[in-house]
Amino acid sequence: MASIQKRGKKYAVVYTYEDSSGTKRQKWETFTTKREAAARKSQVEYEIDNGSFIPPSTITVKDFLKDFVDLYGAKRWGLSAFSGNTSLINNYINPLLGEYNVQDINRRVVDGFIQKLQKTTPVSTPFRRAHTEFLPPCTIEKICKVMHCAFRQAVRWDMVAKNPFDDVLLPKKEKKRREIWTVEIIRKALDNCSDGKLFVAINLSFACSLRMGEITGLTWDCVHITDDDIARDDAYIIIDKELARVSQDAIQAIGEKDILFMFPRITKAKSTTRLVLKRPKTETSIRKVWLPKTLAYILRDWKQKQDKLKELMGEEYSDYNLVLALETGRPCEDRVIGNQFERLKKSAGLPDVVFHSLRHSSTTYKLKINHGDIKATQGDTGHAQATMVTEVYAHIIDEERKINAQKFETAFYANPDMRLVERQLQPPVEQPKPGLDLQQLLAQLQENPELASQLKSLLQAG
Repeated sequence: MASIQKRGKKYAVVYTYEDSSGTKRQKWETFTTKREAAARKSQVEYEIDNGSFIPPSTITVKDFLKDFVDLYGAKRWGLSAFSGNTSLINNYINPLLGEYNVQDINRRVVDGFIQKLQKTTPVSTPFRRAHTEFLPPCTIEKICKVMHCAFRQAVRWDMVAKNPFDDVLLPKKEKKRREIWTVEIIRKALDNCSDGKLFVAINLSFACSLRMGEITGLTWDCVHITDDDIARDDAYIIIDKELARVSQDAIQAIGEKDILFMFPRITKAKSTTRLVLKRPKTETSIRKVWLPKTLAYILRDWKQKQDKLKELMGEEYSDYNLVLALETGRPCEDRVIGNQFERLKKSAGLPDVVFHSLRHSSTTYKLKINHGDIKATQGDTGHAQATMVTEVYAHIIDEERKINAQKFETAFYANPDMRLVERQLQPPVEQPKPGLDLQQLLAQLQENPELASQLKSLLQAG
């Protein structure tokens, strides 16, 4: 059993336990007050008696997270999630918590960790440049989500008794209304767009509600735009893959089960990432999207231009059957489209939005023209849940509410039965000045025979 030993001005709880190999070891835990030591002594004795005691461990957070990624992440995460989560671990978690003992992580340490994250500068990569001075709340939330998942496994593996990331106090996120382009601005953008790839990308994003990776990963075998298809209003595309750049570590850890095609490297230089066509992360992202006729003709025209370029380039053209490709046939990554989009905004004087906002404009416009048919819109967007459509695009309701008020006026207040209410709300009519207007009196008598009859009776009585 445990005992309390006084050491100078402090108190130590001393107890014996067996480690994972069965070796008996002695542990000293020091506390500032005797009351704290007594509480810990009772806790240790209670846990040893009922078999819930967790032996002390010297495993650091860094070593624990390595096991967590190998034993959990490699089995449960997809390629993109693996790349993203391991980047968060390597860039932000290990530098701040890596040397801590796993069993020393408590809620106070977690609060301090979050405070440090708020003062941490984002890490830029060769393919992603940081746009903020400090880590935004959404990134801190992702980091805490990874750590909550990791410590859930630590509890399951009997390394700690409880998860210190439960009920974590996250920085407050400011809800900013997502700025989008109106239909008029999108028309202006297309009128001023001189780059063919960007022109096609904008049309696909707005008309088909596609994500960037779905646009850059679209192949011609998934585009159905024959004369027959167009004539029957049945031109469509199939979204079943996306272009992504994933880490080589993710591929080695997870394997190539989600990879449909891996593009060869341009140079022999060693790279930490690979460009691939992979399956979408959710089943709902795999979908069929019908095309407006005009977009079908735009794609046919684009295909003809691409075929002429192939003929011109000859063997220099690497044909991967991509709808959007560079002049050499190589994949057109999102940063290429993004850079062209930035130049278009500046040259045409367009409002500053990100390319992804075109997908939001698309969903907003579709909800308007289909009178709020969420399921039909969700089918195009590929959202996993219909609530994501209603939450993300709820701002369009304000415009519809204004129209509703106008419709309400026509349908309800225009009813004749409500005219009495209108008269009561109207200002009183100014009374005519005293005096006899024979013409007005005659008109009133003609309109109201009953009044004429009463006037005749009065005159006879007089």
